[in-house]
Amino acid sequence: MDFGNHMDVAYVQKALAARFGVQLVIDRVVARNIAAGLAAKASVFFATDGQLYCLVYGPSRLLLGDVKKIAVRIGLRAETFFPPRGQPEYFDEFGRQKFREIFPGFGRITDRDIMYYRTLAPYNPALILVDEVKDGHIYQADSDARSGWRVAAKCQYHRGEVK
Repeated sequence: MDFGNHMDVAYVQKALAARFGVQLVIDRVVARNIAAGLAAKASVFFATDGQLYCLVYGPSRLLLGDVKKIAVRIGLRAETFFPPRGQPEYFDEFGRQKFREIFPGFGRITDRDIMYYRTLAPYNPALILVDEVKDGHIYQADSDARSGWRVAAKCQYHRGEVK
């Protein structure tokens, strides 16, 4: 799913419904196509339900673990990572499958056993329900900046209250 250099709102809404099975109406885009690493981009937007969402995408293969790290580095605290449409247990099923490949004789598999292996699930594009923008800034990757990240947008948000 390529979102190109532009973020056509109608196209993204249709793509989110097709890929994740969620009907979102984008109200306001906070950050559009920001660099979220070497080969990933992110767009952060408010939906009409008042919630903040982050869409992470790119041409390379992204894993759930990569998306979690991207969310932290761009300054977001994630609440929910939406699984692909029609697969509500996608991450757990993938983790169990990977665990069985590595430990075929292991009988009883617990959630604790697959904690790491679920982060290896392919996840591109990724949709995140944001719980909080950590310090009021959304960051983007910048190789010229000392820390490797610079402020892309300012946004005060904590789920339940929007400033």
